[in-house]
Amino acid sequence: MTRTEFQLDGSGPLYRQIRRAIAEPILTGQLSPGTRLPSEHAFMEVFDTSRTTINRALQMLADEGLVSRHRRNGTFVAAQVTEHAVLELRDIADEIQSTGADYTYELLEREVANIDKSQSKEFGFRDGTSALYLKCRHLADGIPFVIEDRYISVGSVPDVSNEPFTDTPPSRWLLENVPWSRAEHSIHAVNATDEDATLLCIPISAACLQIERTTWLGERPVTHVLLTYPGNRHRLVGRFSPGQ
Repeated sequence: MTRTEFQLDGSGPLYRQIRRAIAEPILTGQLSPGTRLPSEHAFMEVFDTSRTTINRALQMLADEGLVSRHRRNGTFVAAQVTEHAVLELRDIADEIQSTGADYTYELLEREVANIDKSQSKEFGFRDGTSALYLKCRHLADGIPFVIEDRYISVGSVPDVSNEPFTDTPPSRWLLENVPWSRAEHSIHAVNATDEDATLLCIPISAACLQIERTTWLGERPVTHVLLTYPGNRHRLVGRFSPGQ
């Protein structure tokens, strides 16, 4: 493999750029299932970086099911590549940038709040739990992509109180800093409220898709998020193989 076959896009941390550079020829079919990838040492030379950075990128690809890693035999393009667009936990920035669009993030609100009884039943948080509330907007090529309403448990994630989130989106920060053991998803079809319509630049009552997700670490809730997408610009896709 030569350097020209794996192109860095210059956006974000190097390990994420490397992950995208390797994923691109896999997803486009340039690298067929079963193809053996260069060794970690070879990738170190291709991308001029450390083994730790290469290993992190390859592990992300393995976690996503794009490659399989074998201690003695090397890394191979996975025999079956399955897209989990609905169920997987992804960094929204990566999701947007994977389409080739420029990513922009806006923090609209940030405040510490106590979860009330109705929210505790909805979120799976304990009544009275202290949580950091964040409202964000993510844009692709300057066009509103999704609104994010998120609560993060301060008890489960104490460091979150010191994070301003002015530059770093919460989805990225959580994936990089906070482990989780299980997640629950629900999907809704809703009509845009006045606020949704303004933020997403769509008509009031326009159709929207919502993904609601809570993640836990053991029995402790970590975060609850509501993602609202303009329905006319998005679709939720899941592909499955026999036996899955």
